[in-house]
Amino acid sequence: MLQALSIRDFIIVEALDLEFSSGFTTLTGETGAGKSILIDALSLALGERNDGAVIRTGAERADISATFSNNENATIFLENNALETVSILVLRRVIYADGRSRGFINGIAVTIGQLKELGELLVDIYSQNAHHSLLKTSTQRKILDEFSGRLELANQVAKQYKTWANLHQQRLEVEKNAAAYADELAELRDKTRELKQLNFAAEEWQELQAEHYKLANSASLLSGLEACIATLSENEPAIESMLVQVQSKLVGLVEFDLQLKEAADGVDSAIIQLEEASRALNRYLQRAELDPERLAEVESRIQAVHNAARKYRAKPEELADILSACQVRMAELESFANDGALAKQEAEALGDYQASAKQLSSIRQQAANTLSQKISAEMQRLSLSGGKFEVALQPCEASSNGLETVEFLVAGHAGVEPRVLNKVASGGELSRISLALHVTTVAQGSVPCMIFDEVDVGIGGGVAEVVGQLLKQLGAERQALVITHLPQVAAQATQHLQVNKTQSNGATLSHIQVLSKTERIEEIARMLGGIQITETTRQHAKEMLGVS
Repeated sequence: MLQALSIRDFIIVEALDLEFSSGFTTLTGETGAGKSILIDALSLALGERNDGAVIRTGAERADISATFSNNENATIFLENNALETVSILVLRRVIYADGRSRGFINGIAVTIGQLKELGELLVDIYSQNAHHSLLKTSTQRKILDEFSGRLELANQVAKQYKTWANLHQQRLEVEKNAAAYADELAELRDKTRELKQLNFAAEEWQELQAEHYKLANSASLLSGLEACIATLSENEPAIESMLVQVQSKLVGLVEFDLQLKEAADGVDSAIIQLEEASRALNRYLQRAELDPERLAEVESRIQAVHNAARKYRAKPEELADILSACQVRMAELESFANDGALAKQEAEALGDYQASAKQLSSIRQQAANTLSQKISAEMQRLSLSGGKFEVALQPCEASSNGLETVEFLVAGHAGVEPRVLNKVASGGELSRISLALHVTTVAQGSVPCMIFDEVDVGIGGGVAEVVGQLLKQLGAERQALVITHLPQVAAQATQHLQVNKTQSNGATLSHIQVLSKTERIEEIARMLGGIQITETTRQHAKEMLGVS
């Protein structure tokens, strides 16, 4: 659940720290006081796009943090993203004046995409016009599958259909291009045979070049080594013998001044290193020899590699990759050429899809009957007396969505045949049906916090009280935060927040506070009576709140 929200320098909010309780919380205030600012700020902390100037005038950046208790799905996300698993989650968004923004999860920098992915596991936000998404058949199908508890099966059906469709398309292409594939396969076999005979690995190229350079310059190498050895130890005077003379003189001079000992020790070290160098050069010279036959072999190998590279228009070091690609493509074409193999794969994929799709159809039918009854019953409570809700399943050609279409039908009153939702439902009716669906399907959802931003627009009177009761019922299952203008709704909440605006140093600032019992009576009375609040209005507010 959402435990706390901290906002700094966001639009007209200078500083705000709120703590939330579980259950049903309402947020009220005068029009334009900034109620939706809280939702906007929370949405940014949850990874939504920043589409405008959100930094308070005079500030350098906006800083928003939302604190949540962890849940199973969020834990899986943390593990998959190599983030520490803890009981408390803090999602933070910092937005700068130049439009840049940064996201953090528990103090660790993350991408905005990761912030959004985690946010979707923690909060569902429904705006004033969210119920219009009910008019989309994709939304209706998803609601039914979620209500059935088999959304995973629906996703599996979609994947299996894609697998079958790909194999079906492959088979058609193979049948259409059989001759071209046969020619391609023959060419690939020749190319593969030639590259295998070459037996060339990418790492061999550097080794060949280094060996060729060494062999091509072996005469210069040998003569140079002999000259170095002679200079070091064989010529008259040789460097080694001259250093020995220097050493001998220094040893005698050290007796006169010990400060020369460091220099004498340095000459000793130099003699030792010079002797080791001479021995190493002699060992190399003893092993080294001119080998014109090996040079010819290396040059022949390099020429063969160059010829193959030119033939296939590639760099020498790319030949091994070309061979691998040829082998992969050959295997693919050979599987096509294998009589009936591709058709068999296609048939198996179709069988898997049909089995899963038929199972999904059966589950959908059962869920459709139950959901139809439940929503029809809720419609009676929501002043749609005699109204009827029906989930219609119509067979259709196989698709990624299954073997049937899902469509919501509604009849506004008794004696009328249910018709497509977008043909008969008014805005107020649509919002009531949407709310009924939320309440009915809440047990199947996994998101712990639901936020409703004035979803009760167009509702009033006794229906508003029923809406409040439904939201209270929803709050018993999940945390529900509701922004409303209706006192009948606000009175049902267990926690009441009020938004108001103030003027400070010529600037407009928005504030939110948790209302006490007395303050809540005044706020409900304001919502009931407008500007002038009377004792009668206050008494009515007390009755709605159930206080004396």
